[in-house]
Amino acid sequence: MTTQPGTETAGRVIDVLLLFTDGPDELGVSQIARELGLSKAVVHRILQTLVARGMVALDQETRLYRLGPTAAALGARALRELDLRAVAADTLRRLHEQTRETVTLTALVPGGRAYIDQIVSTHEVKMTVDLGRRFPLHAGSSGKCILAFLPEERREQILAAGLTALTDSTRTDPDALRAELKEIRELGYASSQGERQADAGSVASPVFGLDGDVLGSVSVCGPRSRFTPQFVSSCAPGVVAAAREISAALGWTGDGPGTGASAAQASPHAPTEGSP
Repeated sequence: MTTQPGTETAGRVIDVLLLFTDGPDELGVSQIARELGLSKAVVHRILQTLVARGMVALDQETRLYRLGPTAAALGARALRELDLRAVAADTLRRLHEQTRETVTLTALVPGGRAYIDQIVSTHEVKMTVDLGRRFPLHAGSSGKCILAFLPEERREQILAAGLTALTDSTRTDPDALRAELKEIRELGYASSQGERQADAGSVASPVFGLDGDVLGSVSVCGPRSRFTPQFVSSCAPGVVAAAREISAALGWTGDGPGTGASAAQASPHAPTEGSP
């Protein structure tokens, strides 16, 4: 079968990128050409295209190339959305068994956050979420606990950009939300009553990656009527523990977000009370 020119070109581009995953951090034109059996002219053209799109970067002093910011962003996105789901699966199942409510996994994405997995409640009246749909960080516990642990500069940029009300209960005052985010950092979890979806209640805790950056969150959610203060208090330690367990599986070695009693008492497999 004859290889189409476009396919051949795409294959060469991919081959160049793959050299950086298995070989040295930095490569020169001659080394790449030698490794792939291509002419230096072809390699140079490929590298110029990749540089223009941020996939690789050129060190002007050494004339060597390394992976660029776009490649790093793609890799981080893949790890966050694929590995995060796989790593979290067993923990989400245990949290679902403990609470009997819908359990969700959220990832931080450009412009907000998105649900990437859920296990639906066993109750007749239950809550479900739209996987893959983007939501703002300031509305709902899953977003607020991510927002609370973002770097301060990024967090302030989001607060300054304007907080749109999704429901009558969405917090839109930056100062009030700023105070709540401080409390979330102390407790290690966030709660919500009708902020993103009018009739929903939820409790969520952040998930961190190897470098300590917040990647997403774990939540327990359901009808607002069942998420009484008592249920939130009983559920929070298990949610915090689940988030810590997933973070540890991703390589995070921190002591855990939150210094409040709920965070301190959490243990990975501690049972929580069922929904009232």
